[in-house]
Amino acid sequence: MKSLVLAEKPSVAKELARVLGCGQKQKHHYEGPQYVVTWALGHLVTLAEPEDYDNKYKSWNLEDLPLLPERMNLKVMKETSHQFRGVAQLCKRQDIKEMIIATDAGREGELVARWIMELVKWRKPYKRLWISSQTDKAIKEGFQKLKPGKEYDNLYASAVCRAEADWLIGLNVTRALTCKYNAQLAAGRVQTPTLAIMMDREAEITSFQSQPYWTLTADLGGFQAIWREKESHDGRVWDKAKAEQVAARLNNAKARVDKLKTTDKSEPQPLAYDLTELQRDANKRLGFSAKQTSNVLQRLYEQHKLVTYPRTDSRYLTSDMVSTLKGRLESIAVGPYTAVARKVLKQPLKVTRRIVDDSKVSDHHAIIPTEQYVNLSALDSDERRLYDLIVKRFIALFYPEYRYAETSVVVKAGEDLLFAKGKVAKDQGWKEVYGSHTYSDEEDDELQTETDSSSRQILPELSQGQLLTVRNARARELRTTPPPRYTEATLLGMMEKYGLGTPATRADIIEKLLGTDTIERQGNRLSPTGKGKQLIELVVDELKSSGLTAQWEQELERIAKGKGDPQRFMTGIRKQTVAWVDAVKRETKEYKPHNLTHSRCPDCSKPLMEVKSKRGKSLVCSDRECGYRRAAEPRLSNKRCPQCHKKMEIHDGKAGKYAQCRPCNFVEKLDGERGGKADRREQQRLVQKYSDNEQLTSSLGDALKAALMKQED
Repeated sequence: MKSLVLAEKPSVAKELARVLGCGQKQKHHYEGPQYVVTWALGHLVTLAEPEDYDNKYKSWNLEDLPLLPERMNLKVMKETSHQFRGVAQLCKRQDIKEMIIATDAGREGELVARWIMELVKWRKPYKRLWISSQTDKAIKEGFQKLKPGKEYDNLYASAVCRAEADWLIGLNVTRALTCKYNAQLAAGRVQTPTLAIMMDREAEITSFQSQPYWTLTADLGGFQAIWREKESHDGRVWDKAKAEQVAARLNNAKARVDKLKTTDKSEPQPLAYDLTELQRDANKRLGFSAKQTSNVLQRLYEQHKLVTYPRTDSRYLTSDMVSTLKGRLESIAVGPYTAVARKVLKQPLKVTRRIVDDSKVSDHHAIIPTEQYVNLSALDSDERRLYDLIVKRFIALFYPEYRYAETSVVVKAGEDLLFAKGKVAKDQGWKEVYGSHTYSDEEDDELQTETDSSSRQILPELSQGQLLTVRNARARELRTTPPPRYTEATLLGMMEKYGLGTPATRADIIEKLLGTDTIERQGNRLSPTGKGKQLIELVVDELKSSGLTAQWEQELERIAKGKGDPQRFMTGIRKQTVAWVDAVKRETKEYKPHNLTHSRCPDCSKPLMEVKSKRGKSLVCSDRECGYRRAAEPRLSNKRCPQCHKKMEIHDGKAGKYAQCRPCNFVEKLDGERGGKADRREQQRLVQKYSDNEQLTSSLGDALKAALMKQED
């Protein structure tokens, strides 16, 4: 009898099969003496669509809403149905005694496996592989310590509640808004409160009125000081005349050191990364989007096996990992990390509660390097840079605190007070790992002020009562600035603060908002589009509330821990769905597309809208029911210009499609044009047909092959 191992992806299944000795590769699985390893392709099973319940729901009609199936049905995803059938056949084999769930060790991974099990009607025993890295050692140890599948029933219940809640709210409110306003308006349980946070910031920026103010600085011979009216004053002067008056009074004035205080301070090592903190840091330091960080991190985890499980919400390690820490440091002591890693390995590792705390780890510990041998040359540029962040953060955990002496000085010139601060490093500590004393875990360029920069200076030797002369006192005019728009780093921080989404979903939420043209990137900043600004006005206030969504996330977490009631949670979601759809139906506001062009739809004569997509800009009819769409810019074909050999543009003309070379202006009519892929397939078929026909002269076959090769060039 054998065990059926269900992985989430083919690449993971391949590695599991190799470690488990399953050398026979089949179309849908690998097989060995003890195990049969198969895989999903992400989700093979999903919640049924409205039209699966009743064909009339293919058309979106406001009067049909809300859609509230008594029991949510499942269906096989059409795109991956071939793999589902393969898995289903394996589940029916008589020599399979049990299933081992080896999908990702998290809420969504549990859902992937359990929905497959539900549709194939799995009734045999099942166990759970729960590991935090993909190394051979971790896999072997994981299979030796398989958990009873029943232990994860609550996690599965939480995953089902999340999926059904998103279906009910997202689908119903999106359809209601879209039908009501005849525009593609998408809303959701998490994405709408996230958009609301951005709109609150936008309102602050719009209502902000810039005001001039002045600051006063003075040279005191070897260091700079800032004037303040009193100790609690921030140094800003709102009257120009007063600022100039103070500057004139200070210039060449005699002063003395009134207060002098030196304090020994320290800055602890930054905590290890969870996913959200890594996404924020990668955005600030590397310019990565949250989604880009997730994708690169997944490759480091799954393909290279160099880091532990990515989708974690903890920044701590567990006590059972302490014995592995030395081995991890030894593995990463290569290349640029050799010196800093070897330094901490020369003595016993100092492991504190800042590193290891079981009470602050739920499903998975922080993201750290594995014990896998590191070949840095095998990583591409993005992988190398992200791995660098993770490795340095890990090594820094075992270095001492950064220690420095901070000296604060109050200088009195008559009745005027001048303040200065200076730092002197006493022990670089963990900052040695980064090769820079300016690196800080809390560093944020938006928060840096003039006072912060002045505190970095090194003060000369000073003594209480020392006499000084004020030189070059000057007033500098500045203006108040509005709060900045969010970067992905700061938006992720706000989502975490308000409990919106999970570390595993936040990047996808931002991408959804971008993909629906609700927000847009402007440089490294994110801002709502005209569509997003109107959408937030049309959505009911409760759906915009980050507090309500955070309560739902907390309840989902309680359900996962066996403390919440799934049925009560879903009853609340259904009631909320009914209320919100009714509110949309009653609304009297209007929606005006923000992206209308001067072009008219050739089918219905209504204005065309310009929309962005991954394939570029498109022109879409503003009447959703019309459905007309065309590329805003000509698309390039694989057809080459016979004169300059560059790719030609495809255009639609009155006489049909034609290809045009922009540089040469060469035009060629495309009779029976059916698109590149279909044409190539047809030509391949003809080449194969006539190449196999012995009665056909070789010249025709050669000509066909040559024509095909020329077009593919």
